[in-house]
Amino acid sequence: MAPPKLAAMSAMSFSFLGQARRLRCAAGWALALAFLTPWAGAQPVPADASVLPPSVEAALQRAKVPREALSALVVEVEGRQPRLAHRADAPANPASVMKLVTTYAALDLLGPAFTWDTPVYLDAAPQGGSLRGNVYIKGQGDPKLVVERLWLLMRRLRATGVEVILGDIVLDRSAFALPAHDPALFDGEPWRPYNAAPDALLLNYKAVSIGFVPDLAAGVARLRYEPPLAQVELPATVPLAAQGAACGDWRAGLRADFADPARIAFQGVYPAACGEREWSIAPADPGGYAARAVEGMWRELGGKLTGRVRDGKVPAGLAPAFGSTSPPLSEVVRDINKYSNNVMTQQVFLTLGLQKAGAGSFDQARSVLAQWWRQRLGAAEMPVVDNGAGLSREARVNARALARMLQHAWASPVMPEFMASLPIAGVDGTLRRRQGQAAGFAHLKTGALRDVVALAGYVHAAGGRRYVLVGFVNHPNASAARPALDALVDWAASDR
Repeated sequence: MAPPKLAAMSAMSFSFLGQARRLRCAAGWALALAFLTPWAGAQPVPADASVLPPSVEAALQRAKVPREALSALVVEVEGRQPRLAHRADAPANPASVMKLVTTYAALDLLGPAFTWDTPVYLDAAPQGGSLRGNVYIKGQGDPKLVVERLWLLMRRLRATGVEVILGDIVLDRSAFALPAHDPALFDGEPWRPYNAAPDALLLNYKAVSIGFVPDLAAGVARLRYEPPLAQVELPATVPLAAQGAACGDWRAGLRADFADPARIAFQGVYPAACGEREWSIAPADPGGYAARAVEGMWRELGGKLTGRVRDGKVPAGLAPAFGSTSPPLSEVVRDINKYSNNVMTQQVFLTLGLQKAGAGSFDQARSVLAQWWRQRLGAAEMPVVDNGAGLSREARVNARALARMLQHAWASPVMPEFMASLPIAGVDGTLRRRQGQAAGFAHLKTGALRDVVALAGYVHAAGGRRYVLVGFVNHPNASAARPALDALVDWAASDR
């Protein structure tokens, strides 16, 4: 049985979604247009709506962040007059809050049940366990072709009767047309998985998970790798630190070297006090990751390959032998917003271009999203979406425009799926540790970059009102201003 507090939260969430669904069914898109039309431009607001709550002012002062660095808007989900509007028309970098724009557009344009297919082709019939030809794997943008599904794909290939490939495994990644990508360019940390570039055949987010398991008797930590990577030297163990050593910053203590695409190396030690740990990293040469992962998994399953894994295209007229189908978009969007996955967002963004304009490029994706924005939101200030994920110094949106979009989403047929994708304060996702007045009563997407913190979503107030809330802080000391955004959320939640 669920604890009373969680049960109450669950009941609140279902009531929240259920009442919104009834609202939508009763009035539909006409209601959305009715309350959004008066927002065509900056509207006059009550004088007290521009006054920041004292708790927010105090938090900004403690953080030494000027009030001019904050953009905020709080309005009822069906309201026309904001309860609070502070610099609501000032463009701001929203960091990962931009994912709300991409994911809502995708749910609206593609539908919650949309899936990605990854077909596999054989250009010859297997005979006696051997395939005298090539295997082709065609990527079409699946954001969640993770290690478990890659294992199933290779198992399915074995099940067709192939044990030895007397040819090549060809990876067709032509569905996306992408610019060159330097994973170190954004922040100088290319091994961070959040810096991975999108790919038509994105395998396991281009990351390898390294598991550390202490073996006290042997004096080492034993290492495991998922997925296994071919053509890469992977150490099987790392020495344990001196007995009694604290766990501390165990990653730094390993003195890892990820610079060489042909090997992963550790020059340091691992503290036994850490117990079992996982470290997810993006290996060097991300362009070659898919080939190493496919070959590594094929060989781990006992398959043999006389040729190599290479890029290429599926020959015209060849029919798929089988394929892999992704989870639905609703589940993908949930992973994106709950855990703020950058590369998954970019996969979805590029899929908009591929599915709606015939080209999986950033230019086409931006064009599709701009057209959708004009159709759904009219004169609301168009966001600068850049790559769609918010991992950008150029992305911009103002609080009023984003609030309008969130109101529109509230009245849309995909509201339940969109709403369920947002982290719940004090419960899960990137807000699981966030306590306070709004714990269990706020569904909010978070965002953070150097010089940026942001929050946006929905707050269920104590008096029963439901608010759209948007808050951005753009300032060199933005990270110290998180309590100001927390105070804003608590202020909205405390309304009776």
